[in-house]
Amino acid sequence: MRKLILTEWISIDGFTSGPNNDMSFVGESFNDEMGVYEDAIVSQCDTLLLGRRTYESFAGSWPYVPDKPDASEGEKDYARKLNAMRKIVFSKTLASADWNNSTLRRDIDAQEIDRLKDEDGKDMLIYGSANLVQQLTNQGLIDEYQLLVHPVLLGAGTSLFTGVSDKRKLRLVSARPFTSGVVLMTYAL
Repeated sequence: MRKLILTEWISIDGFTSGPNNDMSFVGESFNDEMGVYEDAIVSQCDTLLLGRRTYESFAGSWPYVPDKPDASEGEKDYARKLNAMRKIVFSKTLASADWNNSTLRRDIDAQEIDRLKDEDGKDMLIYGSANLVQQLTNQGLIDEYQLLVHPVLLGAGTSLFTGVSDKRKLRLVSARPFTSGVVLMTYAL
């Protein structure tokens, strides 16, 4: 059975972005070591679940990275992997999802997610998409939470778990510090 894995950059105080969707804290701590992690997690998965805002951000940039002369070979390879993945986009307002291999869904259907988990293939991945994460968490559909905790307090912004309605007991799988001060905390249900 495939797992549904969340990978998320967060501040110590639990924000995925600061005020006005500022994510500059990620770039302040990102290094080659974290790039290796990002490549490994994308290589482990073949399906990407995204909310509207994350989809629009990704679709507006990653399809073009392989053709950028100033992009590193690592960035190009990572972009090719993202571009090849099946993408399921959850949005009530998006008119279409035109990025390669994208399917638009208006609502989360827990039975569909369970069917996807039962399919043959690699794991499924959620990037960003705090609202989607909250909904999937409320339905008990995320199997693993990989939280990249950055050494910064943002004080305000988009909270990853604000909309979670019930207590969820998670089990620590691993904790891995990066030289940048970021700690990868992996939890499972």
